[in-house]
Amino acid sequence: MYWQRYERWQGVGDCGKLKNMGLDSIAAKDTFVRRNWVKVQAPARLHLGFLDPSGWLGRKFGSVGVALEMLATEIEITPAQTLTVTGQDTQRVIKVTRKLLDQLELPDQVCIHVTASIPPHVGLGSGTQLALGVGAALMRFWGQGLDVRRIACLSGRGERSGIGIAAFERGGFVVDGGRGEVTITPPLLCRLPVPEDWHWLLVFDDWSEGLSGRRELLAFQKLPPFPREAAADLCHRLLIQGLPALAEERFEEFCACLATIQQANGEYFTPVQRGRYASPLVASALAWLQEQGWTGLGQSSWGPTGFCLLPDRETACQVKEGLEANFVGTSLRFQIVRSRNTGATILEG
Repeated sequence: MYWQRYERWQGVGDCGKLKNMGLDSIAAKDTFVRRNWVKVQAPARLHLGFLDPSGWLGRKFGSVGVALEMLATEIEITPAQTLTVTGQDTQRVIKVTRKLLDQLELPDQVCIHVTASIPPHVGLGSGTQLALGVGAALMRFWGQGLDVRRIACLSGRGERSGIGIAAFERGGFVVDGGRGEVTITPPLLCRLPVPEDWHWLLVFDDWSEGLSGRRELLAFQKLPPFPREAAADLCHRLLIQGLPALAEERFEEFCACLATIQQANGEYFTPVQRGRYASPLVASALAWLQEQGWTGLGQSSWGPTGFCLLPDRETACQVKEGLEANFVGTSLRFQIVRSRNTGATILEG
């Protein structure tokens, strides 16, 4: 009965409204059915750009992005006498775990081991995937059924973009609808699978990091309004060019749409990141790629990670070799990954 009531109120108002109704408590403590173990793999994502950061029609931001294979945060939960956290990224895990345990009124007799984590502050959505991964693992471990959107709300995720949430839920190429007056988390508007042959060549700068936290908030406050004409053009291109090209696996047309979105976003954020790209070295690598004729390239979120979409793995390997030869001795490194067309993996026993 409780979950029937909860489902009826999903998507209305905000977290505070659900709390005021007395629905924030998951269940009475004597209803917990503990698992022996739970494992969660939460995929990294590329944030490929905003559609309308200024919200000319009443909804701000609106984002496009894609989930990735090979890069993920992996969490395992087992029983313990009291909260224990081991493995990678322990401080962030402790912080988000204590917050969720308190808000969800769950027992803290758990051991959380992080076997792998997405690097923080590089534009791959590490904070969102960590919060959702921990939340989902705790829910499943204690036999609860709270959904991903609720976990995101409680952990403060999805305040601007819903790409990380959608990547965790379903994977693939995703478009969210931004934030309106009563939005809890940006709604998923479209999800399409990415062709298996297409590969992303990622460009990392290990000596640089993107904006986050308070610095990110201040950056948005300093920016002027996003041009209305540009927002209209991006939405038009995505709907009429980008999404049909992806659905019909037309590589060049899809890359052309990505290029337009990236150019508009790069120009808009130039004043707060001192250029179209956060890392001058990544900018040089992307310029080299553009000279080779590739167009589906840019920066994920605040960077510094850059990307280039390539039509197949063989081509991606050849291009990667060229980059490595041209940027040997720098702080750049390169990795080839595929899109992940499924959401997070959750196993239990």
